Amino acid sequence: MAKQGVQNSKQLYKYLLRACKKLPEESQGHYKHHVRQSFHSHADESDPMRVQEIIRKAILDADWILNKYGAKTDGER
Repeated sequence: MAKQGVQNSKQLYKYLLRACKKLPEESQGHYKHHVRQSFHSHADESDPMRVQEIIRKAILDADWILNKYGAKTDGER
């Protein structure tokens, strides 16, 4: 998983929380809560293929949300 340098769950967690900072202030709390809840719900996942799929999907979802709100992604700077 080369995009954004995210290769494990800890890196994904940090990436997603940083992405929340690019959202409008009134939306940040909602998405930060969602990130924390998702992290805890998948904490016991041990299948490496499933973990990589979760990471890939989370990055795609984050990009979609950032685009929805018109936030600049790292590639647009």
